[in-house]
This record gives sequence, C-alpha cells and structure tokens, in this order.
Amino acid sequence: MTENPPSRQAWVILVVGVLSQMAATIAITGPAFLIPYMHTDLGYTLTQAGTVAAAPSFGLILTLIAWGAFADRFGERLAMTLGVALTALASGIAVALVGSPVWMVLIIAASGAAAASVNSASGRVVMGWFPRHRRGLAMGIRQMSQPLGTSVAAVTVPPIAAAGGFSAYLWFLVIVTGVMAVICFGLVKDPPRAEAVPSPVVTSTDAGQPGPTSARGESTASPATDNPYRMDSFLWRIHAVSALLVIPQFAFSTYGLIWLIANQHISVGIAGGIVAASQIVGAIGRLIVGGLSDRLGSRVGLMRVVAIAAVVFVVAIALISLTPMPIVATVVFILASAISVADNGLAFASVAEAAGPHWSGKAMGTQNTGQFVMS
Repeated sequence: MTENPPSRQAWVILVVGVLSQMAATIAITGPAFLIPYMHTDLGYTLTQAGTVAAAPSFGLILTLIAWGAFADRFGERLAMTLGVALTALASGIAVALVGSPVWMVLIIAASGAAAASVNSASGRVVMGWFPRHRRGLAMGIRQMSQPLGTSVAAVTVPPIAAAGGFSAYLWFLVIVTGVMAVICFGLVKDPPRAEAVPSPVVTSTDAGQPGPTSARGESTASPATDNPYRMDSFLWRIHAVSALLVIPQFAFSTYGLIWLIANQHISVGIAGGIVAASQIVGAIGRLIVGGLSDRLGSRVGLMRVVAIAAVVFVVAIALISLTPMPIVATVVFILASAISVADNGLAFASVAEAAGPHWSGKAMGTQNTGQFVMS
C-alpha cells in the first residue's frame, strides 16, 4: 500500500509553525541578551535585570498546560493567533514601563505567558496535518525553531538595543509578533478532528501496549471524555524521561562555554564558535533523527538509543574534564550537545500520538512544563 505524501497545506502549516515558534523564542530569550543595557542604561541592579530576563520563562511555565487545553477546546488557529497577538500587546505596553523594574517583570512575564500558546498549539497543528509516516520529520523540523530563534535573538537583539535601547527591542518584538499574528490568522487552518471509532482495529503502538488506530494509523483511543493519563503509564514515562534528558541538554548549553574556556583552556573566541557550531549540529540532528524515526516506524525505540548515547557522552565529558584535551573535547562536546537535544522531536511526536486528538494540546503543554521546570 502506498503512503500518501503530506499535502501542500501541511507544509504551509509547518513553515508557519516554525516561524511562529521562532518569534515566541525571541520573546522568551531576548531579555537575557539585554542584561547589560538594563544595568547601564536603565539603572537596574544586576538582580533586577536578571529577574526581568527570567520573567518570560516563569510566565511560560505557568500557562503551557492552559494554552494546550485551550487549543484542544477551541483550535490551534485561535490559540496561536491570540497568543502571539497578546505577546505583541504586552511588549507594546512594556515600552511605557521601562523605568519600573517591578512593572517590567510583570509585563514581560505576561508576554512569556502569552507566547506559551505557540509551544503547544504549533506542535499540535503540525501533528494534525502530517500523516504518521512523516510526523517524525515534521516535528524534527519544528523543533529546530527554538535554537534558530535563540540564534536570531543573539544576532539581532544586542545591536538593536545598542542603537535604540531597551525600548527599541520591545518595538522590534511588537513588529515581529504582530506580523506573525496576522500570518497565523490568515494561513493556519485547524486540522480535521478525528472522531472516535466505535470498534477500532487494535494494533501495536510505540508505547508497548495495544492501542486502537484508525485506517490512517492515527490514534483514536482518546475521545474528549477519556483521559489518556489514566489509561496506562506511557505518557507519564515519556514526560519523566524527557525531563531527565533535559539535564545534560541544559548543562551543556549553559555551562559549555565556561567549561571549554576554564577546563580545556580554549580561547574565548574559539569556544564561542564551538558552542555556536554545537547548536547548529543539534538543530540538524533533530531533523535527521525525526526522519529516521519515520523510516524505522518507531519513536520510542530511537529514544532509547538517544538516551543511552547521552549517558555515554556525559561520561566522556566527565573523563575529558580530568585533563585538557582541546581537540578531543571540541569533537565530543559538539556530539554530546547534539545528542542531548535529539530526543525532543521524538518525544513530542510520541506524546501527541499517544494522547490522541482531543488531549494532545494538554499533553504537549505538560511535556514542555516538565522540561522547563527541570531546566
């Protein structure tokens, strides 16, 4: 039997999902690049500036599950459009509040809370439009949007702030998210909702448990009234494994630069290039692993391989830390960083498929929440 390729609409949705996630990522990570400007130009203490920088992430954590439930109930188009539009509104209001650290923390947290809509809804809409045999690749591409968004923020935010201060960054964010809200409203279409099948065909799933699927191989086990978290432990186990795999991911991304400089005696410029290269390789790795999961027909099996590889590379980093080996350290660090993020797309695809069309938004919100809390 030949498998139907993704429709043109599916690819349009994927592009919009990537761009909207990149815009949300700029809103979440942008303030971190402005700490020096808040300290010198606005007179914030380092503690105040750091709190403002962290505020979007706090807002994000508080609303991820709520936005997922909103997308489940009202659709992805409304969730993405409303969330990105509210991010633009909050950023515009923040322009008038830059002189007050307290108000800035509150309004920047609100912008992060609004941007959280994209995390759940964009993944949900991509999963809804792509057939199962292409979802791994699609989610791998979608997961590239976060490191790409961080890279765009790192390149654009400091010069914008240098030219026009914190307010210039906020206006930049208003424009970016405002344009994306219009694009989401015009181009995003909610995928067809699968209806529960009275007598589904029972097949084997990645969860290792028998699960009902439709003729297209999509989960139909979870009508709106059925809670997939009560059916078996699969979703809980995926959430737990993903949260644990966040530990090496954020350890490498947060402390990798200083480890290369202080432990391996690599110059600051070269170390920065190594970290940047690791982010690019990691983004490409998500794409490759996602496509491979489609070919193998298993996401969880590949996640096991990624988890084992992560353990091996963490041990390798620990051993290399005993003595400076700059060349070896560079290669191992890049590979370790790539492996540590390779599971993200696999986990999101598995969670959405296991949760079913009526619960995937809440499940992906829970998945993201666990990862952010652990990080």
